[in-house]
Amino acid sequence: RLLVACGESHAADIIDIATRKSVGQLKLGDDPEAFDISPDGKTLYVSNEETAEMSVIDMTAGTITARVKVGEEPEGVTVRPDGREVYVTCEAENEVVAVDTTTLKVVARMKTGARPRSVVFTRDGATAFVTDENSATVTVLDTAKHAVAASIAIPKTQKGPTAPRPMGAVLSPDGKQVYVSLGRARAIAVIDVVSRAVTRTIEDVGARPWGIEVSADGTK
Repeated sequence: RLLVACGESHAADIIDIATRKSVGQLKLGDDPEAFDISPDGKTLYVSNEETAEMSVIDMTAGTITARVKVGEEPEGVTVRPDGREVYVTCEAENEVVAVDTTTLKVVARMKTGARPRSVVFTRDGATAFVTDENSATVTVLDTAKHAVAASIAIPKTQKGPTAPRPMGAVLSPDGKQVYVSLGRARAIAVIDVVSRAVTRTIEDVGARPWGIEVSADGTK
């Protein structure tokens, strides 16, 4: 099944992939922005922009079990690969908030560039890459220390009408690269995970690219 968040209804439509039809709704709290699911598939974590919270939802019962205050204008939500923490980007605070998934307590606040949008982890969960829309950077976080490890500047593209605006991010299937959509710059930046450097840019991908994913075989 597929979940599609609908901000105005404060819910997600549940889509049956086989029939491509809605089979119900799941309440996500006020003004849901983004979400991620725990590794065991039992818990959904949702950012609620209007209330500066992260909602915790029991997937079996379909109910909100907790609300965690994180920071103003929460956006991106990503669960660490081991499931022990969930990272939430707070756009108005220029920081990422780490929440312990067992205690549901905030365990760290990590400063980023301007207007952090999304988070992607390396396979081992040791490193997180955070897109910073308004500073044209990607902040690299050391998850063990809950500290900034580096900041990667995204260079201006040759054909882009504006400066890069990093939005979405996804890890390649082999774990070696991070692909970052650059919004109004109409391009995608490719970052090498080890060197933490931009290795190339894919231009003319369409207007304002945001959401991004890689095919299972890594070819598209």
